[in-house]
Amino acid sequence: MKKLIKTIQVVFLTLIVSIGLLLLVSILPITGNLKIFVVLSGSMEPAIKTGSVIVVKPTKDYKIGDIITFGKNTRTETPITHRIVEIIDDNGRVKYATKGDANNAADNSQVASNRVIGKVYFKAPYLGYAIDSAKKPYGFLFIIIVPALIIIYGEGEKIWKEAKRIKEEKKKGELKEKK
Repeated sequence: MKKLIKTIQVVFLTLIVSIGLLLLVSILPITGNLKIFVVLSGSMEPAIKTGSVIVVKPTKDYKIGDIITFGKNTRTETPITHRIVEIIDDNGRVKYATKGDANNAADNSQVASNRVIGKVYFKAPYLGYAIDSAKKPYGFLFIIIVPALIIIYGEGEKIWKEAKRIKEEKKKGELKEKK
């Protein structure tokens, strides 16, 4: 039981630190920096499952078949992640025709190269549900409170054992003095 609790504690803390580091790296305003997004639709299934976390990085050249993330990333607008199906030269300006793998047809509008956030380099299925939950009040509380309770329990157990050990030693010391 003790090993199970210790393992759960380590897993939770590792997960929280990892998510925190990923989000921190994503937020820092460094040109060419990695960005982390949660995929909210099934348009790229089976390549990218709904609820996946994707890591996106800008590159100089994109080619047909690359999965890119493009559009605005604001509170009200979410970027889109689709595959490049065609590269178009529009009077010297590069544009991309994109399509979701699960969609029947290409997207209605072409993506100008300056709207591309980056290419998908890594995807982690289902991790996005945890990150999306962490953004909500109850999810945030769960992610903070559960690990905190695990830590408090572990430390409380250590204190209890140490107090018990000290009490036992005092008892043994009193017995020796009486003899």
